[in-house]
Amino acid sequence: MAFSSEWDERYRSNLQMNIWPFSDLVSYVIRYTKPAGEQTRVLELGCGSGANIPFFLGQGFKYYGIEGSNTIVNKLKRKFPKIKNNLVVGDFTKQIQFEEKFDLVVDRSSLTHNTTDGIRNCLELVYDKMKKDSMYIGIDWFSTDHHDYSNFVKKLDMYSRTKYSKGQFANVGTVHFTNESHLKKLFNKFEILVLEHKVVTKKIPEKNKFAAWNFVAKK
Repeated sequence: MAFSSEWDERYRSNLQMNIWPFSDLVSYVIRYTKPAGEQTRVLELGCGSGANIPFFLGQGFKYYGIEGSNTIVNKLKRKFPKIKNNLVVGDFTKQIQFEEKFDLVVDRSSLTHNTTDGIRNCLELVYDKMKKDSMYIGIDWFSTDHHDYSNFVKKLDMYSRTKYSKGQFANVGTVHFTNESHLKKLFNKFEILVLEHKVVTKKIPEKNKFAAWNFVAKK
């Protein structure tokens, strides 16, 4: 079963097939965590095509991933047979299927593809699955300064949009944007240790602005 039909279709069509770990995520994990062998557990929300998996395994983490697409999870199980039991299809806004407690939770622009209520639900579930003093690293949470925040077809709530037909968010379903105060409210049970706002302005071939948040939050 696929919990995200839009993303499952993209993976069926071999789109979004990233193969390299995301540089901001690599940088944040190296700077702000201290893995101590395979007993250090990391949970990735929305592991996608598995771009970050080799990096975490290489750093000595015991890796777990939840993804909404059955298509891509089956591919990942074949690609990474040693951790196939740690890769599951699921809706992390409703359930975290693992029994384990985690030292680190990460998502790179994954939880941001849910509504505000879905994000709140997920963070409640994740908080209960995190060890004391564990870290949550969020990368590329879309900002309300992003050029597509006001460019939408359907509004789901104050911060969530859908039905994009062109641009970065075409055919990916729900997209959530946040500002600093909203982000802090979402993580009100955590201590935010690092919060960075990233803005990239494109000039050619068309003018637009990408804006997103990177952060570290401690339980």
